[in-house]
Formats: sequence, C-alpha cells, structure tokens
Amino acid sequence: MTEYLITFNDEWVPPHTAEQIREKSTAGRAVIEEMRADGVLIFSNGGLDRSTALCSVESVDGEPVFTDGPYVETKEHLGGFAVVDVPDDAAARYWAGRLATALDWPQEVHRFHGPGEARRNGSGDE
Repeated sequence: MTEYLITFNDEWVPPHTAEQIREKSTAGRAVIEEMRADGVLIFSNGGLDRSTALCSVESVDGEPVFTDGPYVETKEHLGGFAVVDVPDDAAARYWAGRLATALDWPQEVHRFHGPGEARRNGSGDE
C-alpha cells in the first residue's frame, strides 16, 4: 500500500452560499465515510483557509523565526486534504475523482515517497 495526499486550494473553490456549503459538506463527508468503510482513509480535514493559518516559520541564522499568519505574498492557501493508503495510483485517482465530483472543485493528488524510495528532481530524473 502507498500513501497519497489529496488536496485542494481554497482559491479553487468558487464563492458559495451557506446552503451550498452545507450541501458540499454533506457530499464530501459521504465520500470520506466511503474511504473509512473501505479502510483507506488515514486522516482528512476540509476546514482550512486563510483564516486558519496560525503562523509561518523560517530558519534565520539557524534559529526559527515565526511570523503570525501566512506570508502576505501567498496567493494560494490549503483548503482541505485527505491522506489515503491505497494499493496504487489508480486507486488514489479514484478517490480524488470521487471528492472532485462530490465537491465540484478540483483536487490534486500527491504520492508520498516510501522509506528508501528515490525522489525525482523536477526534470523527472532520479
């Protein structure tokens, strides 16, 4: 089994009424429950946006420097995610597709590297 991160950015979500958000929440929770029932869900949370950012931290001269909230320059903010443990890319795509369809906004899928697994650089070379 391999772990995957399925995410969406808050900016990818068009404006919704309160009723639309309730409907999307119900639809999204149904997919999360399916993931739970299939035993693939590790963890999920869809309640993130710009207002939930606590701080940013960077290393300056070997010491952590904290800044309240996100960097002002940031144009995208994580809106939600699910971490699943599934057999292959096809299964990860299936669950991302279920979420994209239920919520009607884009999802992005990332595969976590396993222990000892080579990472690729931006060109696709190892």
